[in-house]
Amino acid sequence: MGSYDSTKGDKQVIVACIPAFNEERAIGGVVVRAMNYVDRVVVCDDGSGDLTGEIAGGLGAVVVRHERNRGYGVTLRSLFSEALRLGADVVVTLDGDGQHDPGEISTLVERLEAGDVDIVIGSRFLGGGSEAPEWRRAGIKLITGLASNGEIRVTDAQSGFRAYNRRALESLVLTEQGMGVSTEILLKAGENGLRVAEVPIKISYDEGSSTHNPFVHGLEVVLSTVKHLSMRRPLLFYGLPGFFALCVAALFWVMTLRIFAATRGISTNVVLIALSATIVGLMLMTTGIILWVLISVVRERV
Repeated sequence: MGSYDSTKGDKQVIVACIPAFNEERAIGGVVVRAMNYVDRVVVCDDGSGDLTGEIAGGLGAVVVRHERNRGYGVTLRSLFSEALRLGADVVVTLDGDGQHDPGEISTLVERLEAGDVDIVIGSRFLGGGSEAPEWRRAGIKLITGLASNGEIRVTDAQSGFRAYNRRALESLVLTEQGMGVSTEILLKAGENGLRVAEVPIKISYDEGSSTHNPFVHGLEVVLSTVKHLSMRRPLLFYGLPGFFALCVAALFWVMTLRIFAATRGISTNVVLIALSATIVGLMLMTTGIILWVLISVVRERV
């Protein structure tokens, strides 16, 4: 249950938040086991077509229901909002499909209560290593590399097993609707000066335990991560490739002039490359400048 916080003079309220979509097979066990380590359990039934919500509610969990499937990001926002309404000081998120071991909740909470971090991530790549299939590990590492930046560096950016203190919950303004919210949290944690640590966890990869298509999931996360990175540094993200494209264009324009001077003719292929590189370079640099101006104006008004 909740632990004593000497700085507040009272017990911290720990709430487990479980996003769930069509998880009637596993949700009961996850809820019952989680209750041994937290004060309250909140389940968000994200438009399930089975008995996920009924089972969770019957076992004593607070159930937040979405009438239709709205995505992981929206589900997390609903869970965080409900947890704050319940007075949570610490929120632990874990999946409803049984992949995460609720017995490891205390590991994350203890690390958070050390007081030097705001978010603790359970990483499947620390400790004894991950039992994930090789293709899954490669995808997660690619996404983790994209999400890591100067402020935040982690080994498992896609882990849904996390602990947050109240400061983190109140400072994170999330916008992603789908699975990209996991990396959005890390990028915005860096922007907001939140401190992040990892602890090793184990993941159960039972066949059929996950309801997410891994390829769709991976593509969605990569696109979301790229979007947020481009918004953070638009001049670097668009301007640098644009400058490189213009350099390539200049090289091919010089080649075109030399060919013309020597033969009084032109090479169609060389001209097409030069023209294409010029258009791409100008478009990228213009996009970077416009985004930089717009984002600067928005930040000044916030």
